[in-house]
Amino acid sequence: MNPPETKVIALLEKNDVPYHLLPHREPVFTVAAAAAQRGVVKKEMVKSILLKEKSGARRFVMACVLGDGRLDPKAVRAHLPQDWRRLSFASAAEILQVVGTVQGAVAPLCLPEAVPVIFDEAIARCRKVNISSGDPMAGLELSPDDLIRLAGAQLASIVAQ
Repeated sequence: MNPPETKVIALLEKNDVPYHLLPHREPVFTVAAAAAQRGVVKKEMVKSILLKEKSGARRFVMACVLGDGRLDPKAVRAHLPQDWRRLSFASAAEILQVVGTVQGAVAPLCLPEAVPVIFDEAIARCRKVNISSGDPMAGLELSPDDLIRLAGAQLASIVAQ
């Protein structure tokens, strides 16, 4: 299968980042479905979750945790500048508007410059990670170091305990 033409794959290729394409038999929209189709374990999957301010400036932040983790929005908020307000999950329409992909095909790359990216620190300890390609028909496997660098991500403890 030829890689789908997505902004994420174009970014990896432009930066000479090695990756493996993991095609799906059908579109996937959950971590469990993606892991099953890709033949990988959930703890190598990176969930990319777009959060928004509930009020005020209505800014967005991308928070990423491993597939077997649960995001703590309060922990994400604690790692943003003090003027950020309470966070909630972005809607499917907001995800499409901000990220440019459908919910379930979100990657932490190629985001608008104003969207900060925060990764749970466990992502940096993985040997390899899986992200969406930006297309619900394929995922990508790459080094966490390359992913963190290209995303410009801040590392923090953002998993619910």
